[in-house]
Amino acid sequence: MTTTSISVGFIGAGMMASALMDGLVAKEVCAPSDLSCSDIWQPALDKAASNGISTFKSNEELLKSKQHTAIVLAVKPQIISQACQDVVAAASDDTLVVSIAAGVTLSTLQSLLPGKRIVRVMPNTPCLVGMAAAGFAVGDLCTDDDVGVIKQIFGAVGIGIQVQEKLLDAVTGLSGSGPAYVFQFIEALSDGGVRAGLPRDVATQLAAQTVKGAAEMVLATGKHPGLLKDGVTSPGGTTIAGVEALEKGGLRAATISAVTAATKRSMQLGGMSDADIANKHGL
Repeated sequence: MTTTSISVGFIGAGMMASALMDGLVAKEVCAPSDLSCSDIWQPALDKAASNGISTFKSNEELLKSKQHTAIVLAVKPQIISQACQDVVAAASDDTLVVSIAAGVTLSTLQSLLPGKRIVRVMPNTPCLVGMAAAGFAVGDLCTDDDVGVIKQIFGAVGIGIQVQEKLLDAVTGLSGSGPAYVFQFIEALSDGGVRAGLPRDVATQLAAQTVKGAAEMVLATGKHPGLLKDGVTSPGGTTIAGVEALEKGGLRAATISAVTAATKRSMQLGGMSDADIANKHGL
C-alpha cells in the first residue's frame, strides 16, 4: 500500500469534491499544491483557490497541468461521458481514474476509458463533515497500490471499504441512504424528549450526541452492537422498557426493510429488471 504524498485532480468542484479536498489537506495526505480542480461554476473555483488549490475552467487545462496520481470524476452521471472523453484526450496513461458519479458502473466507465485503471466509489453525505462511510470497487486493471490510494483519499474524510461491485447497491442502501434513516431516528429521539418535557434544542442536542457516542462505542470497541445494548439494559430497568417499546413498534424490521428497499431501488435505477433483482438477489 502506498503511503507517500499523492497528487489528486478533481473534475467537478462541488460539495463532495470540496469536502474531499478539505479533508486531504486537513489530514496532511496532500498539501494544497498537490490538489487541483476544474469546474464551470466560478464560486466553487473561488473557494478552492482561497485554500491554495489550483483551479481551472476547463478539464483539459486541469489534466495537462501536472502529473496526477489520481483524477476524481466528481460530476453528475449525465455528464460523465464528456468528462471521460476529456480524460482520454488529455490525462496521462498511468493516472488512476476514480468515479463518484452515482449509478455509473465499472463496465460503463471501462467502455468510456479503455485501458485506464478505474475505481468506482459510493460515498455518503457525512463526507461533508469528515465522517464518510464509503464503499468502493476496483476495475480489472487496478493494483494494490491503487487500493492504497483510494483508502488514503477517503480515509481523509472517514473510511473507505473495498467491496465487490455487485455489492455497491447494498452499500447505497445502507451507508449511502443511511444518513437519512439516522436523521429520522435522531428526530424521533428528540420528539420523545420533547414529549417527556425537554426543550426542543436540549432534546435534539442530547439525541444527536447519544447517536454519535453510541456509534463511536461500536467502532472503538469492536463489540457487537447487541452486546453493547445488553450492557445498558439492566433487569427490570428503564432501558429494557424502552427497548421493548421499540421492538413492539417494529424498529428493527422497519430498518431492515428500509435498507433492502433502497438497495432494490438502486438496482432498478441501474437498469436491473425486477425479475433479475428477485431471482439473483432475493429482493
